[in-house]
Amino acid sequence: QVQLVESGGGLVQPGGSLRLSCAASPSIFSVWRMGWYRQAPGKQRELVAYIRSAGTTIYADSVKGRFTISRDNAKSTVYLQMNNLKPDDTAVYYCNANWAVGPIDYWGRGTQVTVSS
Repeated sequence: QVQLVESGGGLVQPGGSLRLSCAASPSIFSVWRMGWYRQAPGKQRELVAYIRSAGTTIYADSVKGRFTISRDNAKSTVYLQMNNLKPDDTAVYYCNANWAVGPIDYWGRGTQVTVSS
């Protein structure tokens, strides 16, 4: 059973920072692609960033230069450091584990991030 458990969301003022964490099942973490997606009210879920097992990363244009994704294989945890947050970043953020063959996707339950003054 694959489990993804997010934490670290909350309310922050514009310009502030948050760090999201996603703890994954150790059996998949080291070889699967790990990512963060978000879904704002009334909008489709969109990719924020992902990191491959080899460490290469991809970011959505809207977060480049502000967000950083990283992974700690020893802890089976992926992180999303979010700096200079904007109101448009308000959304539920979901952790994703992806295996390209299939493909196969697993999702966490999500964590709310609200950017507001």
